[in-house]
Amino acid sequence: MITQPPYLKKGDKIAIVCPAKKLPSSIDKAIDVLKTWGLEVIIGETVNASHHQFAGDDALRAADLQRFLDDPEIKAIIAGRGGYGTIRIIDELDFTGFKANPKWIVGFSDITVLLSHILATLNIQSIHGQMPYTFDDATPESLASLRGALFGDPLNYEYTPTLPGRTGKAKGVLIGGNLTLIVMMQGSVSEIDYTDKILFIEDVGEHEYAIDRMMRMLKRAGKLAKLKGLIVGAFNEQSPETIPFGVSTEQVIWDLVKEYDFPVCFNFPVGHIDDNMSMAVGKTARLIVDNKKVELTQY
Repeated sequence: MITQPPYLKKGDKIAIVCPAKKLPSSIDKAIDVLKTWGLEVIIGETVNASHHQFAGDDALRAADLQRFLDDPEIKAIIAGRGGYGTIRIIDELDFTGFKANPKWIVGFSDITVLLSHILATLNIQSIHGQMPYTFDDATPESLASLRGALFGDPLNYEYTPTLPGRTGKAKGVLIGGNLTLIVMMQGSVSEIDYTDKILFIEDVGEHEYAIDRMMRMLKRAGKLAKLKGLIVGAFNEQSPETIPFGVSTEQVIWDLVKEYDFPVCFNFPVGHIDDNMSMAVGKTARLIVDNKKVELTQY
């Protein structure tokens, strides 16, 4: 049984922490946005900390996150940004208090480590969505989706795909996040069960050969064959190689899943993009893919 943390209400306390890279600029505007939602925002030590690339050393980042995991007054923890570093502290965290009082964990990119870990080890839902560092460039729709996910509104997305996928309908628990981090979790306690799930993937700055390598790893491990559906989000900021790989990222992925029969869609608005729509990881979703429209609903 997958546990859903309580939805937020006005007056609730939330915390912002940075479990990975340090913030290069102020997030004051994002904090103001969160306050307009009626939330009391508590700032963790890591928000203003610096240790080489990281938001403080491993010990500080773990302690800062631990503080809010243990605090029953904090109803959600939002990562200030991603980058790299969450995997360095994940095994130092004690989720006993969090399990007793579940709360929403929010983030994407490197924060996929946390989202994956709490679903795999605790069966608790989380939110893949915009973080304060990305608020300035975020579309109003993506921020509205984050507010809706936190406050319990149904998540209903509909768009016209620019690339054909495989038509069909699927219903299952939604899993996923950043492809690099998903693959990094394989073989650990943080690995998600793929059986009868709808998987969404995205990545940034990875060449086509790297996407090919990671997707082949998942296929060889038997993960892709178990799925009910596949949602391919943004794969952006790919610099051209001296010798081209020869096919696009989308074609790489399609070639590896075309033998299956589950629905597949491309260019879903999720990932390292301004229109990064919120997804409730661990929550049941309904996916409908046809030639003209893709619909995803979580309720």
